[in-house]
Amino acid sequence: MTGRTVVIGGGAAGIAAARTLHEAGRDVLLIEAADRLGGRARSARLPTGHVVDHGCGWLHSARRNPWTAIAEQAGFTIDRRSPNWQVQWNDLGFPPDEKRASGEAYARFEEAAMAALDGRDRPLSDFVAADDPWRPMIDAISGYANGASLAEVSLHDWAAYENAATDDNWAVVEGYGTVIVNHAGDVPVRTGVTASRIDHRGKTIRVETSQGTLEAEHVIIAVPTPVLAEGKLTFDPPLPAKQEAAAALPLGIADKVFLSVEGPLPWPAHAHLTGNPHCHCTASHRLSPFGWPIIESFFGGPCAEALEEDGAAAQFAIDELVGLLGNDWRRRLTPLDATRWRHAPLIGGSYSHAKVGYTKARQALAEPVDNRLFFVGEACSLEDFSTAHGAYETGVAAARLILHSAL
Repeated sequence: MTGRTVVIGGGAAGIAAARTLHEAGRDVLLIEAADRLGGRARSARLPTGHVVDHGCGWLHSARRNPWTAIAEQAGFTIDRRSPNWQVQWNDLGFPPDEKRASGEAYARFEEAAMAALDGRDRPLSDFVAADDPWRPMIDAISGYANGASLAEVSLHDWAAYENAATDDNWAVVEGYGTVIVNHAGDVPVRTGVTASRIDHRGKTIRVETSQGTLEAEHVIIAVPTPVLAEGKLTFDPPLPAKQEAAAALPLGIADKVFLSVEGPLPWPAHAHLTGNPHCHCTASHRLSPFGWPIIESFFGGPCAEALEEDGAAAQFAIDELVGLLGNDWRRRLTPLDATRWRHAPLIGGSYSHAKVGYTKARQALAEPVDNRLFFVGEACSLEDFSTAHGAYETGVAAARLILHSAL
């Protein structure tokens, strides 16, 4: 139907774009290849009944994050307590003197990196000595934050995010993914529909899908970068610059394991443990989110890649926790669930980082084509990439460009 906008991809960016157009009275259809909306924003119910986030779980930069107001207006519950990432509960395995030394080492790394911003782009690994005793911990932090090791992450890209981010990180009791999917409201949606080719040769754009061809005036492409980089969605005429930009913005990996805890809890809600601060492969353990009897163990980068075999990450998490808490805890911890984002169909990872020397790929990917094809998603955000609010803002911006073109 001429005049329609088709949005391909039902994650945070696609939902934001489609909702903006729908509220403005435009004819819009959101299609999603999976049988659910949300993409990398996925809340799931554990066997215990608790709802957890498989994907994005924190309202990063929460005071300026648009999802914060959306969640509040929809009646969801926001917990503003600190995630305590810098606190080691009871100093287990990470005494105050080591904690202080680790913090000082990270500050030196950050200062050296920021001082080099006026020069050429370089990998973050250039800014911490290979023999620094805290290099493994700094590499583990890169795994959590970037989904990739220091050696894989662009200085200029990393700094763009760091200079824009704030330290307010809040959580949603009902799940961040729940908020994002709820925002779709009454937008026309078709799930289980995979787009494979976009023919933009004529005035009417033709989107070939697993359930037939859709016609549109505008198309918003809200898919993860591997879908474009690997040619799973093609264009006629071809758009090699988009494929190259997407390939320069690979998805790192961040996975989670959820464990139930039997018996009384010795720690408060939102307590935290780093498994082994002397190893690059270690989990960040969130103890009792919202006071629940569960532990959420978070793995990133090469560590997460190494533990993708079924059950490996859960066993690793339990071993780390038992090493800190004592042998009696082994019988108290039971695996409930785990993610494997690298293997998620038509996703293939967690969030983007720019390859060294390719910071400009974000702008190249985000650039509209003939003001008819619009590319959105966290990878298209220049400063808030890797976040749901970065994805939201790119989706809304594309929708507004379409609305403005109709004036």
